[in-house]
Amino acid sequence: MDKGVLQIVGLVLGGIGLIGTCAVTGMPQWRVTAFIENNIIVFETLWEGLWMNCFRQANIRMQCKMYDSLLALTPDLQAGRALMCIAVILSFLAVLVAIIGMRCTNCAGDNEKSKKIILLISGISFILSGVLVLIPVSWTANQIIRDFYNPLVNAAQKRELGEALYIGWATALCLVAGGGILCCICSPTEQKYKYSLPPKSAASNIPRGVVAKKTSSLYSKSQYV
Repeated sequence: MDKGVLQIVGLVLGGIGLIGTCAVTGMPQWRVTAFIENNIIVFETLWEGLWMNCFRQANIRMQCKMYDSLLALTPDLQAGRALMCIAVILSFLAVLVAIIGMRCTNCAGDNEKSKKIILLISGISFILSGVLVLIPVSWTANQIIRDFYNPLVNAAQKRELGEALYIGWATALCLVAGGGILCCICSPTEQKYKYSLPPKSAASNIPRGVVAKKTSSLYSKSQYV
């Protein structure tokens, strides 16, 4: 496949990852109410996100409230805020850098070596963004699953995996895939080595006539001995 097409594919995947990262960061559906045991009132749903919790009633009315204190949040949500914000900034910068290094743009001139370095930096940034998204999403999912099967946790406090977590996993996959494509197409090209003949020795520079005269003179001197 042409490298120009691969560059576009990597940039598109990175752009999808950027949009997904922004969406996951703002979505409140990280933790969703689990309808189990005594908690069977299905027309009332509680969503818990990184920045707010929302109370939804009968798919008609929804009220959202920002968290009063950052310290009152669980460690996974506290770390999720910081990591997701860093991932948004890093993926946004990666998209801008990738556009500069594209073959179809003239932002970096016509220097192929400089464009490869720029695309390599963009690919690494996309991969780091995917890892940053994957950490809080997987951490929160692990916390939810562990509390769900913990008999010591009250049924009203148990939660299920929200839509934001699934979108987060897909987003991380897009970011890593896009970054991997950009890194692969920036591999160094084969260098063409030029072979040169070894330098002529001093003896080879002597004319043949001189060598013949020296050898004949040696033989002539040996005849007199």
